[in-house]
Amino acid sequence: MTKRKAFTLIEVMVAVMIVSVVIAALLEMRGNLSHKIFSIDKILQVSQYDTFLLSQNKYGFEKSSTNLKTLSEDFDLESDLRRKLSAVKLHLEYKTSSIVDTSEYDTGSTLIFEIGKTKVKSDTYSSAITRIRLQ
Repeated sequence: MTKRKAFTLIEVMVAVMIVSVVIAALLEMRGNLSHKIFSIDKILQVSQYDTFLLSQNKYGFEKSSTNLKTLSEDFDLESDLRRKLSAVKLHLEYKTSSIVDTSEYDTGSTLIFEIGKTKVKSDTYSSAITRIRLQ
């Protein structure tokens, strides 16, 4: 009579437990990655909206409401993107932090720098941009 070599029930159960723990860890990592990608996508979208403001010196230096369609008029955009942007309503709020008048320092120039912060608010996000304006 020869002895057959085989796995015991305990060994099989331990192997199944190890595999299930590894699979659970991989699923958790995938879920975390999906959440991170979604967060990065939102941050990128907010950054693009802020870029519209920075490129246009005529917006963001007063309290007003506008939409991204108005801000994007100077850009050549696809019609689908322009339609999407026109639906996003923005509220702009500007607050002056300080004003620097160079004529006070005997530099020979009369430049006035205004430093302020523009807060951009919409239904889905808000951000702030520090801005410098020459007067």
